[in-house]
Amino acid sequence: MEAVPPFPSQLKVLEGRKVYLAAATLRPETMYGQTNCWVLPDGKYGAFEINETDVFIITQRAALNLAYQKLSRVPEKPTCLLELTGHDLIGLPLKSPLAFNEAIYSLPMLTILTDKGTGIVTSVPSDSPDDYMALQDLKSKPALRSKFGVKDEWVFPFEVMPIINIPEFGDICAEKVCTDLKIKSQNDKDKFAEAKRLTYLKGLTDGTMLVGEFSGNKVQEAKPLIRNKLLESGKAVLYSEPEKKVMSRSGDECVVALTDQWYITYGEVEWKKKAEDCFTNMKLYSEETRHGFEHTLSWLNQWACSRSFGLGTRIPWDEQFLVESLSDSTLYMAYYTIAHILQSGDIYGSDTSSVKPEQMTDEVWDYVFGGGPVPKTDIPSSLLNKMKQEFDYWYPFDLRVSGKDLIQNHLTFCIYNHTALLPKHQWPRGFRCNGHLMLNSEKMSKSTGNFRTMRQAIEEFSSDATRFALADAGVGMDDANFVFETANAAILRLTKEIAWMEEVLAAESSLRAGLPTTYADCVFANEINIAIRSSEQHYNEFMFRDALKAGFYDLQAARDEYRFSCGAGGMNCDLLLRSMDVQTRLITPICPHYAEHVWKNILKKDGFVVNAGWPMADAPDLILRRANKYLQDSIVLMRKLLQKQVSGPKKAKKGAPVTPTEENKFTVGLIYVNEQYDGWKKECLRILQSNFDSAKGSFAPDQEIHEALKGSIIGQDANFKHILKLCMPFLKFKKDEVLSVGLQALDLKLPFGEIDVLQENSDLIKRQLGLEHVEVLSSSDDAARSKAGPHISLLTQNPPSPGNPVAVFLSKSEFSTVGIQNGA
Repeated sequence: MEAVPPFPSQLKVLEGRKVYLAAATLRPETMYGQTNCWVLPDGKYGAFEINETDVFIITQRAALNLAYQKLSRVPEKPTCLLELTGHDLIGLPLKSPLAFNEAIYSLPMLTILTDKGTGIVTSVPSDSPDDYMALQDLKSKPALRSKFGVKDEWVFPFEVMPIINIPEFGDICAEKVCTDLKIKSQNDKDKFAEAKRLTYLKGLTDGTMLVGEFSGNKVQEAKPLIRNKLLESGKAVLYSEPEKKVMSRSGDECVVALTDQWYITYGEVEWKKKAEDCFTNMKLYSEETRHGFEHTLSWLNQWACSRSFGLGTRIPWDEQFLVESLSDSTLYMAYYTIAHILQSGDIYGSDTSSVKPEQMTDEVWDYVFGGGPVPKTDIPSSLLNKMKQEFDYWYPFDLRVSGKDLIQNHLTFCIYNHTALLPKHQWPRGFRCNGHLMLNSEKMSKSTGNFRTMRQAIEEFSSDATRFALADAGVGMDDANFVFETANAAILRLTKEIAWMEEVLAAESSLRAGLPTTYADCVFANEINIAIRSSEQHYNEFMFRDALKAGFYDLQAARDEYRFSCGAGGMNCDLLLRSMDVQTRLITPICPHYAEHVWKNILKKDGFVVNAGWPMADAPDLILRRANKYLQDSIVLMRKLLQKQVSGPKKAKKGAPVTPTEENKFTVGLIYVNEQYDGWKKECLRILQSNFDSAKGSFAPDQEIHEALKGSIIGQDANFKHILKLCMPFLKFKKDEVLSVGLQALDLKLPFGEIDVLQENSDLIKRQLGLEHVEVLSSSDDAARSKAGPHISLLTQNPPSPGNPVAVFLSKSEFSTVGIQNGA
C-alpha cells in the first residue's frame, strides 16, 4: 500500500523514496473491498530498505524474515532507515492495489499482534469480523477517534462494500456473523475466534466473487488467479514466516530463509485432488483431527525436501543435498511389512538376511510395492515373492498413530506420497492423532526436573500402574496429563481388588447359587453386558480413558451397588464369578500383568487371559438400566424428603419436639406415584412433540410454541394466564431434558412400571431409609391419598409426576390412627 506524498513530518527523511505499508494477507481475493489500513498505536515499526528505491514500513521481526528471503538491500541484514510507532502512521493516506477506494487511510486497531504477519493489517470489513467491528467502533465512538487524533474524513466516507457472496451469510458476511454472535466491540476476542471459524472456511469453499476481473468465479478458483496477478504486476511480494514462534537451540527466534534447495510441489492440482479423495475416505477418530487435515491441505504447496546437513539419504540427482527427514519418512509404513525379512527379525541389526542393500534396486522395490514386472535380480524368487506377499497382505494400513503436531507435515505428506506411488486400493485408511504428554499438569522438561523416562516410571510405579495412569491421562487431541497420584492410586486400587476377589472366593460356599433371579441380579447382569459393549466400542476408538471407566470403574461401581442391593438374600455366586472374569478381560489391554496374575492365580483359569478372547455379551437392556437409575434416584429423593420432614418447618412452633422419640419417629413410608402426565402437562408435552424438528434436533421458536398453547385446550381455560405461568418453566425443563436424554423425555409415561419397580425393591428402600414398613400407592387413588393423614398437604404442595414419586413418612402411632380412621 503506497504512501501518498507529501509525507508528514515524521516521514520527511524518506522523501524521494517509494514508501509502502506492507500488509501480510492470506486472502488476496478480498483486496477489492479495502476501506482502510490498520496499525497498532503503540506498536513498534521501522522503515526498512528493500532495494535502492523501495522502503517497507513493517515490524523488525517481519523485516528479518524478508531479509532472509532476498527482500532487503543488504541480504540477511535488514536496514532500518527510521524507527516509528503506530501513532506516527495514523492518518497516512495510501493507494492500495485492487481497492475500489482510490485513497484510504491508516487507522488505529487495538488487537493487532506484532508477532504475526508484518504488524500492518489491511481492512476489509465486508468479510473480516475484526475489521467490521473495529471500523464500527471508530464510527460510533467520538472519544475513541479523539484519543488517537482520527479525523472524520478518514472514517465516515468509507462504507462496507459487498465483494463476496456466501450462501449462508449473504454479501456482507462479517456484519451478519457479528450480529448473530452479538459481538459488541473489537475487544470481544473469544467471539471473534468463533466468527472467523464460521466465515473464513465457508468463504473459501462456498463463496462467489461479486466484483473484479473474476466476478462470478468461485473464491477458491479466483484466489490463485488474483494472487498471481498481484505478483506479476509488482503490487505484491511473496512472504513467509514460521506458523508460530520457533526458538533455535542457540536461543534465537527462527526465520524463514530462501535457500538453494529442492522442493516438492504438494499443491499441484491433480495430485492434491488425489490426496483429498484419499483423505475424504479416511477414519480420523475426531473432528479436530479432520479440521487439522482440511486446514493443512488448503495451504500446503511447495515444501523444501532437501537439507545440507545432518543424517539422511542423499538426493540421487543432487548428492550435495540430503532428503529432509519429514519428506523422507512418509512411506516407511510400507517398509514395516518386509523389515523382518530384510533384517532376519532382528531390530538391532546384529543379524542380517541373505538380501544385501545393493540388491534392493528400483526394479525390486517397484515389483514388491508398485505391482511392477518381475525384476532381473539374483535375489531368490521364493524370497522375492515372500516380500510381495507380505506387503500385499498388510497393505493398505488401517491405522497410523502419531502426534497432532505432525498433521501439518509428515502425516499430510504420507497421504500425498501414498496416492502418488500406490494404487487406490492401497491408500491409507486411518490416522489416530494424539496430544502431547504433561507431567502433573506441567510441561515435561529436563531443565526444570519435571521429567520421567519410561524406565523411571516403571521402577517407581510398576509397569501396570504406569499404563493405568497413561490410559487415565487423557483422550483425543488434548494434551494428556500423567499424574503421580493416579499411578499410586492405581497400585492401591488393583491391590484392593485382588484382596476383595480372594475374600469372596474364600467364602464362595456362603453365596447364593443358581441362575440370577432377583431384580438386583438382573440389573447387575445387565451392567456387565453394558460394560462389555461400551468397553469394546471405546477400545475400537482408542479412547482408553473411556474404556478404563466403562470396564473397570463403572463395573466396580455396579458391583458395589449390587452388593448393597442384595441385603440378607446374599449375592449370586455365578454372577460374581462372571463379573470377575469379565473385568479381568476388559482391563487386560491396559494392565496385562495384573490381569494374567488374576486369571491364573486367583480365578484358576487355564492358559493366558490375553488368549482368552473378548467376553460375550447379550444385548444391553437399556430400559432396565433406566429403571434402576429411576430406583436409585428415587431413593436419594426420598432420603431428602425424610430429612426435610424430620427437621420440620423452618419456623417450628414453640414447644414442638426437636429430637424424635420412639412415639414420633418416622418408621412408615408411603410412596405416591403418578405414572402418567395428565392435564396441562400432558398438553404441553403434546405441543412440544409436534414442534420438534428431528432432522435439525431442535424445537420451533418459543413464539410458535406459545401460539400453539393459545390454540390448544389450555388456551380455552379461563385461568389461561395463571396456567401459562406454570407451563413456561415446565416447557423449559422438558426442552433441556430432551437435549440431555433424547426425545424419550417427552413421553407421557416412563417405559417401565414405576409402581412395579418400587414394590419389587421395597426391602432395599426400607434398608436405605431405616424404615419398618413401606407402601407404594397411586396418587390418583383417593383412599390411598387419605392414608397420608395429617401430612396430606405434602402431596398437594409437591404433587408426584412420572419419574418423580413423592414419599410421605409417618410414625407408628400416626399410621395406626390413620388405619383406624380408614376402617383398617
